[in-house]
Amino acid sequence: MTAAPALSQGLGAPAVLGAMPLAIVLGAGAFALLAVALVRRVLRDDRKALRRAAEQVASLRAAVDEYEALLSGAGEITIIWGSRTAGSPKVLGPASAVLPAGRRVEAILDYGLWLADTDAAALTTSVDALRRSGQAFDLVLSGRDGRQVRAMGWPLGAGAAMRVRAMRDQTGAPRTDRASDLEAMLAPLGDPAALLGESNRLIYANSAYRALAAERRGAPAQLAEAHGLDLIEIDLPQGRLALLRRPRTMPAKAAASGNEGLAHLSAIIDALATPIAIFDANRGLVQCNRAYAALWRLDPNWLKPGLDERVILDRLRTMGMLPAEPDYQAWRARHLQSYSLRAPRESEPWYLPDGRVVQVISAPAGPYGGVIYVFEDMTDALKLKSQHKTQIDVQRSTLNALTEGVAVFGTNGRLTLSNPRLSTLWKLPVNLLEANPHIDQIVEAVARALPEDGARLWRDLKRAIVDLNPTRTDQQGRITRADGRMLDYAITRLPDGQTMMTFVDVTESANYQKMLTERNEALVTADRLKDAFVQNVSYELRSPLTNIIGFADILASGGAGPLNDRQKAYTEYIRASSAQLGVLIDNILDLATVDAGIAELRPELQDVPALIETARAGLAATFPEIDGEKPLNLRIVVPEELPPLLADGTRIVQILYNLLSTAARFSEPGGLVTLTVISRGGRMLFTVEDDGAKTSEEMRAALSERPDALPGRQRGAGLGLAIVRSFVHLHGGTISVERREPRGSRVVVSLPLSAAFSSAAE
Repeated sequence: MTAAPALSQGLGAPAVLGAMPLAIVLGAGAFALLAVALVRRVLRDDRKALRRAAEQVASLRAAVDEYEALLSGAGEITIIWGSRTAGSPKVLGPASAVLPAGRRVEAILDYGLWLADTDAAALTTSVDALRRSGQAFDLVLSGRDGRQVRAMGWPLGAGAAMRVRAMRDQTGAPRTDRASDLEAMLAPLGDPAALLGESNRLIYANSAYRALAAERRGAPAQLAEAHGLDLIEIDLPQGRLALLRRPRTMPAKAAASGNEGLAHLSAIIDALATPIAIFDANRGLVQCNRAYAALWRLDPNWLKPGLDERVILDRLRTMGMLPAEPDYQAWRARHLQSYSLRAPRESEPWYLPDGRVVQVISAPAGPYGGVIYVFEDMTDALKLKSQHKTQIDVQRSTLNALTEGVAVFGTNGRLTLSNPRLSTLWKLPVNLLEANPHIDQIVEAVARALPEDGARLWRDLKRAIVDLNPTRTDQQGRITRADGRMLDYAITRLPDGQTMMTFVDVTESANYQKMLTERNEALVTADRLKDAFVQNVSYELRSPLTNIIGFADILASGGAGPLNDRQKAYTEYIRASSAQLGVLIDNILDLATVDAGIAELRPELQDVPALIETARAGLAATFPEIDGEKPLNLRIVVPEELPPLLADGTRIVQILYNLLSTAARFSEPGGLVTLTVISRGGRMLFTVEDDGAKTSEEMRAALSERPDALPGRQRGAGLGLAIVRSFVHLHGGTISVERREPRGSRVVVSLPLSAAFSSAAE
């Protein structure tokens, strides 16, 4: 008012101050009117909300009443404990279903009243385990009236439930399958209900459905359309459930969901092992079973009706249970398109982070919208399929890599399995084997490829394949074909009734075996002839050699008259050559004895210096001094005291003689040959050294392999060294040869002073 020019001129400050109480009163009145209007609006909204809530509660109570009526009208008794540890149970169902006449239904809890003592105790234990640890059970019990009773218990949220029913119907026929359970539950329903099998074949219909079908025949969909009913269909393991519901007055929200008609089927859905979840048109959870919670590892208490599916998906994503998608929001939007489906849809498998593979099937929940999800854990199935495929691939690769031809025939005579080697061995077309031909077709193909004898050979094999005698045995043998090929075959009966044939090409190995057999026979014959030749020739040579030595001694002694110097030299050459020839003959006979394995030793305590002296005397006879030329310069080094040697003296003399004579042959005339004898570590060592040419390689070869030819004057050393090696080994000793620097060789023979002797040379 003071701001208005007119008022400021006509009114003073006192007037303005006097008007202020009036303004305050007017403002307060306006505020009160506005507050009253707001309060009335809030009260009106509250009354509407209360009315809607009352309508929803009434609907839920109606559904619960219907569910209880369903359980009460069924031929069974259902007991529900609200808590597993305490609380009075709720008992539903007719007492006459299980209990004796005149008993109240609550008497079902007195197990001893209607069960045998042992069965009553078993049921008490099972119920205690169910309520205490949630352990489900399924028992078949004997009642006191002789009836068989089936009791099934399972955890139900925080509580537990048990269903008891007789196992025989009014006709006395046993009814223990799940289909009979469904029929018993559908029979008392006031709404028409039916179970359908394959091709919509009617398996069971309750009385309401039969009355409806009597008026007009047709499929459930046609009956629903003709009578203005709602059709609800649910896929079950035994077929499909068709339920015809009469439309009822429902709140707008409930009418939009249209799924409260499925509430009474919760027991059936919960008993299924297949994970199932039902959502209404507003994506609110209507029903899910225990398998669904177990699949996604969710707390059943958290899965309350009305829970938004988006909340469930977000929680599963937080738990790492959904497929790893780069754009989760887009993936979730595609998944939620299931609410607009008109027909069932099978989505792409979900590959979960924990390695599982889940198949999701979405289907419309009813005429008011919503969706039913059916989940299938395909992990084990895919794993088995992968393992089977891997096994088949490994089997195929293994068969293809075999050098054997493999053919497996079924009981119908058709080829079920083969490898490329079979085609190669029998000249069969590959495309024929891939077509799983009958054995008669294979016989015809082999007859064209091998016209000489192919048909005859496979006709014989066919008789073993088509023989279905259960007592038949496996067969094997060898096939010799007209083209020169030889095949070893084996016919084996497999556990599944099939017959496996294997073919191995043994042509080359058989030819080698034949050649080796012939060569071995020839070698045995040659060895036998050699032994006979050596024995005969050796003994035949000894007689004239004895005569030569005798006449040479007579000439050398002058008994036949005086000899000049040249004649004496020639006589000494004859005596030396005869002595050497005698030694060679003895060596040949000894070596033949060793080879025959009949050589024996006569061990005695020997005087080693005496043995050395005997060997030197034989060496002097072999290398006499002729025309003043000294053929051998021998030095012997023997300690004064040597331990006794247990050995065959004759063989030791032969060892020393052959070593010294070999050293003389490998040395220049007049060269120094040294024999050293020492005792060390329970063994006696004989060392022969020479200053000859570098011939250690030839000597080493002679000591290991009996060389056939050595150069010049060393040619006779091979036989002597072979005798040395054989006799040393017979005494259990060793022999070694090494090169001396700058010239010559060293041979060391090591013999045990006393040891067991070998029976034959190596």
